[in-house]
Amino acid sequence: MELIADLIERQGEARVVDMARQLGVTHVTVNRTIHRLQKGGLVATEPYRAIFLTTAGQRLARESRERHDLVVRFLVALGVPPAVAESDAEGIEHHVSRETLRVFRHYLESRG
Repeated sequence: MELIADLIERQGEARVVDMARQLGVTHVTVNRTIHRLQKGGLVATEPYRAIFLTTAGQRLARESRERHDLVVRFLVALGVPPAVAESDAEGIEHHVSRETLRVFRHYLESRG
């Protein structure tokens, strides 16, 4: 979801070929994922056209980006180098609970 939103923001559209290149996977893998997201009501597509986020997809992408940014900021605050924090956040953000995110946010806010 984040990648689709990022591509739309940067390029004005998200295409399967661009997603496959960035993720290092085949277009078949991306197409399967897009199909699942479409069934879930998160993206809309038309044959031979770009991929678009639905309202629900935009909300999920925004929440994912916020979660990612919070994890990165927390790791950097602990002294993790920014590039490492960015990479580590990719895995952490998908498994961290809301409760832990609240603690991360409180920690960062308490530091001023």
